[in-house]
Amino acid sequence: MKSFKRLKIGSVLMFTLFSTAKEILGNPLNLYGRNSIAKNGVVAAAKPEASEVGVKILEKGGNAVDAAIATAFAIGVLEPNASGIGGGGFMLIRMAKTGETVVIDYREEAPGKATPTMFKVDEKGKVIDDEIKVGGKASGVPGTVAGLLTALEKYGTLDRKEVMAPAIEYARSGILVTENLASIITDNYEKLSEFAEASKIYLKDGLPYEAGDTIKNPDLARSLEKIATEGKDGFYKGEIAKKIEEEMKKQGGLITQKDLKNYKVKERQPVTGEYRGYTIISTPPASSGGTHIVQLLNMMENYDLKSLGGNTAKTWHIWSEGMRQMFADRSEYMGDTDFVEVPLKGLVSKDYAKDLTTKFNLEKPSEDVTPGNPSKYESESTTHFSVMDKEGNMVAVTQTINYFFGSGVVISGTGIMMNNEMDDFVAVPGQKNSIEPGKRPLSSMSPTLVLDPQKRPFMTIGSPGATRIIPAVALTISNVIDHGMTIQEAISAPRITQFQFGPLRAEGRISVNAYNKLKEMGHEIDLKEDYDSYFGGVQAVVMNYETKTLEGGADPRRDGQAVGY
Repeated sequence: MKSFKRLKIGSVLMFTLFSTAKEILGNPLNLYGRNSIAKNGVVAAAKPEASEVGVKILEKGGNAVDAAIATAFAIGVLEPNASGIGGGGFMLIRMAKTGETVVIDYREEAPGKATPTMFKVDEKGKVIDDEIKVGGKASGVPGTVAGLLTALEKYGTLDRKEVMAPAIEYARSGILVTENLASIITDNYEKLSEFAEASKIYLKDGLPYEAGDTIKNPDLARSLEKIATEGKDGFYKGEIAKKIEEEMKKQGGLITQKDLKNYKVKERQPVTGEYRGYTIISTPPASSGGTHIVQLLNMMENYDLKSLGGNTAKTWHIWSEGMRQMFADRSEYMGDTDFVEVPLKGLVSKDYAKDLTTKFNLEKPSEDVTPGNPSKYESESTTHFSVMDKEGNMVAVTQTINYFFGSGVVISGTGIMMNNEMDDFVAVPGQKNSIEPGKRPLSSMSPTLVLDPQKRPFMTIGSPGATRIIPAVALTISNVIDHGMTIQEAISAPRITQFQFGPLRAEGRISVNAYNKLKEMGHEIDLKEDYDSYFGGVQAVVMNYETKTLEGGADPRRDGQAVGY
């Protein structure tokens, strides 16, 4: 199969044919050396150093949860643009011996003083002065520390100081600036330069760091040491909590010490579904991700994707139709179930999915895609890393501070970068995802687990990428189940995203034939780069029962790397 990439010369789009990655690089399992095959345990994270931290914890006798907590704290230091203790996330855990599965919801929540009209919007509905994205008002109450330590206390075997030690050392000694991080700092220069504390850490003499430089954050090291010694109280009470309140007041934010003291982790039951005999276990609201991954796969199950082939126009068109319908339902029905009713059973119903596929137009893009009606079927979703150990314990973690470098606000004297998760709310009242005190904004984070047809541990998977997380995870699962790809092949394969409205967004490696046919069918196509971070950064681990090994795959679209032992 041939694929193409784009070259822009003036206004002319030229297509250059070239062999597939398999033909150029040999076995795509080794694409960029991202994968790992091991007997005892594998960690696949967005930074190789973070994966190594988790594997060392496994080597010390820790379980998958211990490794996940160590990786989570470490990656918050190693990838400061994407996550950290000033943010939140979701962790999905399945313990092999008991089959117990739980979602640890440590999503940020709106401060107690938040209101549906706290942000002023213009006539187009855009928040004035970008206050919902930048500055103190953009931050929700962080949940990462509470979430990670709750998981450690309930499901881990090692103590706080041991699993947090690597993160503390990286904060103190410094992290290497990669090409990827250097470009992100440059892209966010205006935001970072606006805040003195952020500039002090993430700019060098007022200018962006260059690849090869080292960034140290001694204040963050001290904050992590305090948490390692005092536990959750070291963050949610006392000195750090006081500093957060003071900086929030200074930057126009609303978070108080009372908000921090009152923050609670929520343990939830996962959303479950089945795809061609495989069990899909994923994240419920306040994340929309798990529900809509199940819904999207339910729709795809009505088509023989294996016979249609990968990277073909027919396959991409069916995925496009499914994604458009799924995103239409997401916009209509999703919100924090602690505040609004969401028809979850209907949305994950196979009968509902089959009903939706009758609306698909298999000859051209459907016009005027509208939400379905899941209510009559009611009776019966940044960084991501995945961990699996030889016992079959599985952990999938997606956590974030939202936009790169969050709100831009670093809490003075702590090194903590605050999130801008208030942007995930709707800034006007009267919507399911409107702002309310204590409410958690709608997310697309989708840490997901898969069991094989024998109900054995099979896959742990997830991705960053905002709403693009949902199609990225669903496509990767389908690549393995429908097309028989290895996990690294499945992650590295081309991706598309299709929202309810707008063009079909595709990586430049979709085949020439598929591209031309999709255009003939009436698709408007927004062609991205060959390996484009727009489409997320999937990290996954699969259990291979034939070889009795764990296979980790990591995304070449970012700095991902799987490590095992």
